[in-house]
Amino acid sequence: MNSLRGQLLISAGGLFDPNFRHTVVLIGEHNADGALGVILNRALDVTVANVFPALSQLVSPDQRLFRGGPVQPNSAVLLAKFTHPEAADVLAFGSVGFLSGEVPGDVGKTISRARVYAGCSGWGPGQLEAEMESDSWILETAREGDVFTDAPDLLWSRVLQRKGPEYKKLSRMPFDPSMN
Repeated sequence: MNSLRGQLLISAGGLFDPNFRHTVVLIGEHNADGALGVILNRALDVTVANVFPALSQLVSPDQRLFRGGPVQPNSAVLLAKFTHPEAADVLAFGSVGFLSGEVPGDVGKTISRARVYAGCSGWGPGQLEAEMESDSWILETAREGDVFTDAPDLLWSRVLQRKGPEYKKLSRMPFDPSMN
C-alpha cells in the first residue's frame, strides 16, 4: 500500500470502536513500521493552558485541547501550519506538520496556526492496511480547513458530504445508530 501521509481517515459506518467512532484522523506518518496521526474532531472541554501551559503561548488564550487518540494521552502533540516547513518534526502535507516531545522555545516564530492534541493515534505494522481492507476507513485528501476547522464536531459529516452523493446517507448517521 502507498503511504497515507497527508490523508484523512474517515471512520466508516461499521467502525464501532469508541476511540474512533465518527472520527476524522489526519495521518502524519505511514510506512512499513506502522502509522501515526491525530483525531481532528475530538475537542475536549478543557483549554490548552489548563493542561499544557508551556504550549499555551502558541495558540489563542481560550483554545481547547483536542484528544488526538488513545496512544500516550498524557503527552502533547502540536499540529501546526509552518511558515518554515523544515521546522516540523513530521510534515503531513503542504506546510502543515507535527512537533512532538520537547517543543523549542522559539518555535512560535515558525508557525502561523496551531492546535494541541493530548495523545495520538497509532497503528502497528500492517494494522492500518488490514483495517483499510476491512472497510473500516474512508480516505480523503486533507485540506488545511479540515485541520483548523472552527466546527470540529461537524467535521466527520462535512468531509463525508464533500466526497459526493454516495456518502450523503452515511454523513447523517447518528453516533448511536439505535437513535435512528
